[in-house]
Amino acid sequence: MPETDVVVVGAGQAGLSSAYHLRSSGLDFALLDADAAPGGAWQHRWPTLRMATVHGIFDLPGMHFTTPPPDEPAADAVPAYFAAFERQFDIDVQRPVAVTAVRNAGDGRLLVESDKGAWITRALINATGTWTRPFVPYYPGQDTFLGRQLHTAHYRGPAEFAGKRVVVVGGGASAVQLLVEIADVAATTTWVTRRPPVFRDGPFTSDYGREVVAKVDARVRAGLPPGSIASATELAWTPQMREARERGLLRRLPMFDKIEPSGVRWRDGATQDVDVILWCTGFRPALDHLAPLRLRGPRGGIVMDGTRVVTDPRIHLVGYGPSASTVGANRAGRAAVRELRALLAAPALA
Repeated sequence: MPETDVVVVGAGQAGLSSAYHLRSSGLDFALLDADAAPGGAWQHRWPTLRMATVHGIFDLPGMHFTTPPPDEPAADAVPAYFAAFERQFDIDVQRPVAVTAVRNAGDGRLLVESDKGAWITRALINATGTWTRPFVPYYPGQDTFLGRQLHTAHYRGPAEFAGKRVVVVGGGASAVQLLVEIADVAATTTWVTRRPPVFRDGPFTSDYGREVVAKVDARVRAGLPPGSIASATELAWTPQMREARERGLLRRLPMFDKIEPSGVRWRDGATQDVDVILWCTGFRPALDHLAPLRLRGPRGGIVMDGTRVVTDPRIHLVGYGPSASTVGANRAGRAAVRELRALLAAPALA
């Protein structure tokens, strides 16, 4: 069974950033990734997501991301960049390797189990993101609906909604982007959100970004589930959004109260017949493999200090909570490696 100083789980932005800093740290490491190819979650994005509508891709450390043409699919451009990064810095990603569980090995080390064998490690950097954990809230009558229900993670483009009556659920940027795409071909579209959406007139400055990250950071420090950076970010009045407003597409309704076989019903008794419910309701962190370590606290979250799990300093979560953004993931990888170098150099762990 291979032994190493650090196992990194996940080779998206956060995992690759961590690997870059580990290369010069003096620590041995293994980088495991469940996908068969480079690109992290980006390789699974819907084909109609173009670089023009991506909020922004920040450079991985040491390698500039040359902005592709605006009409290039994000699912092509970003994975190509990640693949070039792996080649440039000779980062050995073992894939596809699906980590199934992480346990205490009984000697202060960790046992990382996977479908391709196991590793013994002194520390773990978890960078598994959220894409594999789409979240769909429960509403009464959900299992009686005779139409189709799908999540953003399974959206492949607007063509399949041609002539359909579609309800789009969610107040984030992806919900609005998909609403606008589908409206071009659907018979009708209805946008519903739990809270009134907030649009931002001003630019997305670095100060505003720090405010958003601080909100999520406060949650994880308090041991609450982190929420997402996207859920804490206001919607931008892009040219696409302004055009959608002019077309009347951004007329938002409150959430329906229940789902019926032929559609949805609101609390006041109003109903609407629909063929498709598209849940743009976000994701949850993919952390099931860490369950044997019992990291969650009584408030439902993992208490964090930066990237470090407070109850187990061997474990760092990058791309989680406040670092769940491309720029945040870069910083988190650097911070995690810096702390682990200090931890693993301590006499008690040498």
